[in-house]
Amino acid sequence: MNHWGRTLRMSVKSLLMHPMRSGLTVLGILIGVSSVIWLLAIGEGISAKSQEQIAGLGAQNIIVRTIKPSSDDFEGGLYGLTRDDYHRIRDTIPTLESVLPIRELRREFRHGTRRMEGRLVGCTPDYKDVVRLTLVDRPDNRFLTDLDIDEERNYCVLAYEVAKKLFPIDGAIGKSVMIDDEFYEVVGVVAPRDPTAGVGGSLAAEDFSGDVYVPISTLWRRNGDMEIIQKPGQFQQDIKEVDQITAKVANKTDVLKTADVLRQTVEAYHPQRDFGVTVPLELLQQARTTQLMFILFLGLIAAISLVVGGIGIMNIMLATVTERTREIGIRRAVGAKKSDIVQQFLTESVVLSVVGGLLGILIGLACRPLSIALRTFLFYQFPSQMESLPELIRTVEPILVGWSIPLAFLISAIVGVLFGVYPATKAAALDPIVALRHE
Repeated sequence: MNHWGRTLRMSVKSLLMHPMRSGLTVLGILIGVSSVIWLLAIGEGISAKSQEQIAGLGAQNIIVRTIKPSSDDFEGGLYGLTRDDYHRIRDTIPTLESVLPIRELRREFRHGTRRMEGRLVGCTPDYKDVVRLTLVDRPDNRFLTDLDIDEERNYCVLAYEVAKKLFPIDGAIGKSVMIDDEFYEVVGVVAPRDPTAGVGGSLAAEDFSGDVYVPISTLWRRNGDMEIIQKPGQFQQDIKEVDQITAKVANKTDVLKTADVLRQTVEAYHPQRDFGVTVPLELLQQARTTQLMFILFLGLIAAISLVVGGIGIMNIMLATVTERTREIGIRRAVGAKKSDIVQQFLTESVVLSVVGGLLGILIGLACRPLSIALRTFLFYQFPSQMESLPELIRTVEPILVGWSIPLAFLISAIVGVLFGVYPATKAAALDPIVALRHE
């Protein structure tokens, strides 16, 4: 113990004699170790955000959406999902817990002189649970009911931003909103809901901030199936009955099998393939596989940083051996063994890498607050450029991976040993007589 303690003291004392050189060597390992922790944390944060957005679609849901055929295959008229598809899915697939038809239109909402354009969503009461909407906490607040659907009532529920825009002073509930030429009584207001991101090109991003929800039976009766879009230089006429059918499977283990059955059921009546099926559970599994590959890729990049730091250690130690050749000769002359020389130089190498590793871990632990501070600074300095970035990049926060701390420290220690062996053995192999004559 005394021998190892004396060796350690000599190594530290030797390193402190050249603080600048030792500090720069430690810096290389520090950057490598902190890179391991930071890159893994950023990768975990991006993966968690992505999986959260996919999970927001519902792991037990199967989403079928209308897709407009290309102009080459489409001669006009009705296309996409129909009311019959909705009834067929609901009545023939026993593993489904609920089936939700959705029809969406762009409309202007008016109250007095206030106007706002947004998305008019025809839906059923299940919509609230399927897309995870919550109501603003008020005793007279409610979502749509089955009775509203059956009686085709002119009731509506407003998104929080719509209620705030049209009714900035008094409450919206009980008031009327005009949509097209019809008045709809407001029966509820939902709390703000984060938008979902587009998923893999199979599902578009969805923003709930400008929504007004009405009974789908009322929307079918009032608006029919034709939608005409007129803009400068553009005229578009679409005829479709349902934009989306979201089916919730009762048991999570049946999701993939049910998705196959559902896909075959719809395909039998849609030879021109005017629909698409998205299974969030499949996307979730793919996202987890991608996460592992992403972590391996980032780990490889960080490992390269550590190797560069290790080469720095070896370079400095080789220079030290040359510089201290006479000292090595004196030690060998007074009885030091080759193993003593190896131990001394190897200990110096390990001390450099371990100190760098510990400092790198401290910086790695601060990755979350430092990244938030950096993002805030960038938003302040470059607001338009930051706003143009994808939502996933703008909002992602690093998540510290617990096992990355001991892993990074272990790798730094191994780097110290591996890159210190050659200089140490070279020092031990010096001839004592030649070393003593070295100037």
